[in-house]
Amino acid sequence: MINNWHSGNEVELLINGEDFFPRVFASIRNAQREILLETFILKEDKVGKALQLSLIAAAKRGVRVEVSVDDYGSGDLSEHFVAEMVRAGIALHVFDPTPRLLGVRLNLFRRLHRKIVVVDSEIAFIGGINYSSDHLLSYGPTAKQDYAVQVRGPVIADIREVCLDLLRSASERKHKKFAAATAAPNIKPVGTVRTLLAIRDNIKHKNDIELHYIHAIAGAKRRLFIANAYFFPGYRILRAITKAAKRGVAVTLILQGQPDMPWVSACTRLLYGYLLRRGVVIHEYCQRPLHGKVALVDEEWSTVGSSNLDPLSLALNLEANLIIESADFNQQLYDHLQGLAKAHCTPVNIKVAKLGYWWRLPFIFLSFHFLRLFPTMAGWLPVHSPKLKLLGTNADIHRSAAGNISTNSGAARHTTAKEQPIATPKIKIFGKNKKECDVEKMS
Repeated sequence: MINNWHSGNEVELLINGEDFFPRVFASIRNAQREILLETFILKEDKVGKALQLSLIAAAKRGVRVEVSVDDYGSGDLSEHFVAEMVRAGIALHVFDPTPRLLGVRLNLFRRLHRKIVVVDSEIAFIGGINYSSDHLLSYGPTAKQDYAVQVRGPVIADIREVCLDLLRSASERKHKKFAAATAAPNIKPVGTVRTLLAIRDNIKHKNDIELHYIHAIAGAKRRLFIANAYFFPGYRILRAITKAAKRGVAVTLILQGQPDMPWVSACTRLLYGYLLRRGVVIHEYCQRPLHGKVALVDEEWSTVGSSNLDPLSLALNLEANLIIESADFNQQLYDHLQGLAKAHCTPVNIKVAKLGYWWRLPFIFLSFHFLRLFPTMAGWLPVHSPKLKLLGTNADIHRSAAGNISTNSGAARHTTAKEQPIATPKIKIFGKNKKECDVEKMS
């Protein structure tokens, strides 16, 4: 577990797309040198198109733009949408590109689930918010409740290096394009906040985020507050939570009450009786789907990021959380979560948790232990080495019959190596060329 703490940072909590999108788009508009962006989901809706236009404008004025999206989360982008970005000079990378089988995506696991933006090594964003309209309240009753942070200061060097490291590790161009970008910039202190970047990958940092949670919870003395969309942690986090409650820590969980994935919430509710009997207070957020991944301990420690407390995030996906030591930030997050609990949550009591418990007990036991072993079993699935497809000309862009954006085999370079261990990431590069295209202005 890395403990590379940085002092002298400035961190601001951003709540939902209303806070997040204007800040990100303004930073992109002001970019002068470099934009590194990673996301799980990029949709071709008003938010995705606004992001696209901002990135295209930056690329046209000479900014280096590297965008990495997940093939499973962002696999429905149209040929035209992608072509406009590539022609403007944006390098668009797709993590784990896998052809569909009969129209069905098979690359369900080991996702690029991080949501990171770094602009000119001066400002960065980390959180759980994707680029889609369902993160805006105007979307309606199913708009997601979510969080991110805006960061300035020395920790940005680590955030930037994580993005570059992914590109280097999966790109055949690593010795040509990314070698010159290895040096961390000298970033001056701008605030008083102490922060640390915690990531999860399948190589060197398999358990870092989980261990940071466990360490913080184990040291809790007064309060522990967790708001998490998909809560089904491993034995160690559950044990740390219940031990904290047993020694008198006020432990509160805010979990989904209006789930966007009902089967996941059903698994979470299997734990309710176990937690409630040990003194944990549980609230279900019922105003709309909860998508946040935030937590705080006592009056200093907080975290905001992309990692859920479930098997996918803790054992398979690429994730990124910012750990924050700040009394002011901690209190702001605490006040917000307390407000959610009081105004928009339903408390869960032991009577509700016990309903039907006798017939659910065998299912609880089997489901819990199956999901704990699930990441290991997923690791047995075949995984292939990185595939790199670099577009050579604009005419190469087309949509393949498999449902993935691809290239004409005669015009693009194509490399495939021998099979590698599970940890190896996959990135397909849609390319980078400098021909500009005309893009219709969008409101």
